[in-house]
Amino acid sequence: MLSAADDAMVAITHVAETHLHNDYVSGGLALSRRTGATYLHAAAEVLPFDHRGVGDGDVIEVGSLTVRVVATPGHTQHHLSYHLTENGDGKGAGAGALFTGGSLLYGSVGRTDLVAADLTDTLTRLQYRSVRGMIDSLPGDTRFYPTHGFGSFCSSSQGGDDSDGTLAGERSVNLALTIEDEDNFVERLVSGLSDHPAYYAQMSPMNRAGGIPVDLSPAAPVDPTELLRRIHRGEWVVDLRNRRAYATDHVVGTIGIELDDPFATYLGWLIPWGTAVTLVDDTAEELVEAQRQLARIGIDRPAGGADGGPDVWGEGHDRASYPTITYSCTAPRDSGRRLPPACSHGLART
Repeated sequence: MLSAADDAMVAITHVAETHLHNDYVSGGLALSRRTGATYLHAAAEVLPFDHRGVGDGDVIEVGSLTVRVVATPGHTQHHLSYHLTENGDGKGAGAGALFTGGSLLYGSVGRTDLVAADLTDTLTRLQYRSVRGMIDSLPGDTRFYPTHGFGSFCSSSQGGDDSDGTLAGERSVNLALTIEDEDNFVERLVSGLSDHPAYYAQMSPMNRAGGIPVDLSPAAPVDPTELLRRIHRGEWVVDLRNRRAYATDHVVGTIGIELDDPFATYLGWLIPWGTAVTLVDDTAEELVEAQRQLARIGIDRPAGGADGGPDVWGEGHDRASYPTITYSCTAPRDSGRRLPPACSHGLART
């Protein structure tokens, strides 16, 4: 964020939150403090840190831009969207850009069951009305930019492939705009909600408190002896290597979660909250990346780390492997399809 602002030769004067997030720890407060920017948050939220409370219809002038606040409850009770237009006319006129957070998504809407189970019906109805209100009150060529993209667990349903990113384009593809009856929308949306990562329960309280200090300095090094102690104590020693490398050779008792885009999501979903985490991989750079991803879900400091591969941090320990199969080997036995030779005995090493 800071480097992008430097490259564009602009100053960060305002940081705006659409809502208290449930999927990641927000860096909004830390960014506002580092830059001296005004921190915008819903005035209806009771928050313990310095911020400027804003609500529906408020207008903020930012250089040559006019920012108009639009109340869009649904994803959360006090969710806001921000409509940006040029010329600073104070009226929010023109198409401009609309930042919709977890309200209007591409072809869909943000899920409404993350705040509390007994509020889901109410929030779903508010979500329906908020999206329709934005569509009806702003120019059709307004481009919108949600917090969440395709495949997010904060989306209520899959969608977006046919979206052109404008409000007018959503009329024919968005769930909230193609279902004309509110009760039908509520039934459809709620019945389609899937499980969400368990760590979400920790995010809103963290964000309500202002997030957590982030320390990305290298984790304390762990030698093979200490690594084994941690495994025996029931701590999580997470092997970040590629899943096939892990299947081929790993230290018994470690947990293999490949370092990729969904790494933190899957780890946060599975780990008993508060369990100590030690990271192991081939290179120190991969440990740093894993640490950065974990900080985004509130695991701010791993208990330790080791690089160099299993021959280094697993020296002297029991090792194990397991077979893997390719997709081509998963045909049903009665399908009649001839399997490749490597699939003999139902298993193929990859």
